[in-house]
Amino acid sequence: MNEIVEFETLSNYRIWLKFQDGYEKVVNIKPLIGKGFTKELLDYNNFNNVTIESGGGLEWYNGYDICPNFLREMPEEKKHVA
Repeated sequence: MNEIVEFETLSNYRIWLKFQDGYEKVVNIKPLIGKGFTKELLDYNNFNNVTIESGGGLEWYNGYDICPNFLREMPEEKKHVA
């Protein structure tokens, strides 16, 4: 399993992830939010209210979660965007 052990929210709905095997990447979450109950995550205060859930994925305060395996397979973004 590709469990996340550390993360940092970045600008433009991107999140830096560090997995248990030491692999690091930045993913863009914006394509996954904005409709239904994820619409409220477009507010950065809500977007930043995220934790690592017991299965090693990301989970927001409203119950929305993303599997760590899915996050591992997402395309990588640049950490620093001008």
